[in-house]
Amino acid sequence: MNFGEVVTAMVTPFDDENKINETQLEKLINHLINNGSDALIVSGTTGESATLTKEEKLKLYKKVVEIVENRIPVIAGTGTNNTKESIYLTQKAEELGVNGIMLVTPYYNRPSQKGIYNHFFKVAKATKLPVMLYNVPGRTGIHLEEETVISLSKVPNITSLKDASGDLESISSIISNTPDHFTLYSGDDCLTLPILSIGGFGVVSVASHIYGHKIKRMITNYNLGNVTLAAKLHKELLPFMKEIFHAPSPGPIKFALNNIGVSVGSVRSPLAEVPESIQTSITNLLP
Repeated sequence: MNFGEVVTAMVTPFDDENKINETQLEKLINHLINNGSDALIVSGTTGESATLTKEEKLKLYKKVVEIVENRIPVIAGTGTNNTKESIYLTQKAEELGVNGIMLVTPYYNRPSQKGIYNHFFKVAKATKLPVMLYNVPGRTGIHLEEETVISLSKVPNITSLKDASGDLESISSIISNTPDHFTLYSGDDCLTLPILSIGGFGVVSVASHIYGHKIKRMITNYNLGNVTLAAKLHKELLPFMKEIFHAPSPGPIKFALNNIGVSVGSVRSPLAEVPESIQTSITNLLP
């Protein structure tokens, strides 16, 4: 299965005590569904997974599934740098009713490509759910090489890759050498259109918290052959897409959501408040 073209890597709303805000979680989810999201990723990078406890992650999976009520797929970020823990979170997430799993390349340990393959293979074999791999070497310190992805694409329930490497040559090779059912998503909002042009399927987006419908229009127009219009929309979106990464994510996108009346609170330490200069720039780029 694919998860749709615009998959939002959802922020985790916190209250004034930095606890998960369940009331605002429901408001956020309804906002995202109404704003063009085809699927949601829960407890990914943008969801501040690094600062969530195991119990908080499970609580989030459960609450999001309940709130979404099968309107769109829910993808649980269950990847860690510990294979056993990733299997545990994956199986618990499946029990809680999520529709898919996202597994980040193991970070910090710096495993070999064989180690990465074995990690992903073991977790995928522990679930019946479709699995999205996540390559983000700028955060993990390890690049998921194209040969490893091509081998993993032969595992029946490994169905897609979120690639945030920025390596269009590698991405093109992956698209050319994986099965037709295997979908590749841009993991970088700014590269959505370039990746579509070499055969990508969609985007795992942060900007879609605000501009989901516009991103969807860009993708739809590109797929319909309206390349000039798609390029125009890309150019209009680009300043916002770039600005929300001028400070550590998800601080800027949380600021933007709070600014439009979707209250999601602040970020957890060690992240800090977005500088005033970036707040001003973001405010000027809001609809």
